[in-house]
Amino acid sequence: MQPLRIALAQVAPRLGALEENLARHAELLREATAGGAGLVVFPELGLTGYLLQDLAAEVAMRVDDPRLVALAAETAGCSAVVSFVEESGDHRLFIAAALLEDGRVRHVHRKVHLPTYGLFDERRFFAAGDAIRAVPSRLGVGIGLAVCEDFWHLGTAQILALDGAQLLVNVSSSPGRDLAATHAEGLGTAASWRSLLRTYAQLTTSVVVFCNRVGVDESISFWGGSEVIGPAGETIAGAPLYDEALVYADVPLADVRRERIALPLLRDERPELLVRELERIVAERAGLAPDATGDPEPGA
Repeated sequence: MQPLRIALAQVAPRLGALEENLARHAELLREATAGGAGLVVFPELGLTGYLLQDLAAEVAMRVDDPRLVALAAETAGCSAVVSFVEESGDHRLFIAAALLEDGRVRHVHRKVHLPTYGLFDERRFFAAGDAIRAVPSRLGVGIGLAVCEDFWHLGTAQILALDGAQLLVNVSSSPGRDLAATHAEGLGTAASWRSLLRTYAQLTTSVVVFCNRVGVDESISFWGGSEVIGPAGETIAGAPLYDEALVYADVPLADVRRERIALPLLRDERPELLVRELERIVAERAGLAPDATGDPEPGA
């Protein structure tokens, strides 16, 4: 199997400037394809900017929007992951990531986990997705899409890998926080993400692709640091902090096969056990069953 060239398009989208961001995406797609990329990945809400708030409805697109269809047309012979505000048929708004390939919209993932802590208030403006699915790709491997906060929940990467993904793609708009001297990287957010990405790569024996944006929305600054991590947790390529960049990574997909045979963690997972125990926990929390781990009843 030939190595897959992945291009990380670490961009600084202009807030609310959909047409300008679409044009920039198309330009970078053409540049990356000319550079031999088989997969081009853009960050979370790269087509709109992140801090949209009440602008979200103005820049929302349906999946069949002619502007998104025109961008998909740029992927003849390649694949791309782009992120935008999706408007559903019943007029809900989602933070979405779409896999575009061979000139069409192949798959759309709606962000499942919407943070409402710290500076985040996504639940106020967006609906939460309710599905985590891997999808076959023209690249010859399964692809699993996730959006930023989705990766801060353990089940996301596990479900995608068990569902057939060998390439886990997380698109992000992660703001820079905790500028602490205690971290070797100098940025606590970056240190946390780097630990997380390597853990998921090793535990799922998958290639992990992380594309984070740069630039500023209002007063929020985004740090970049996009990366491609191999299935043994090794860094294949990384982008700089804070600066726009188009970074290429040549990924030997045969390494996934080698790692999964040598370290059969996915083979030995027990999803039926996990489902059973989760059903028990849900029932207990809903008051539909006694708490099996709680304190015994008086006199018991």
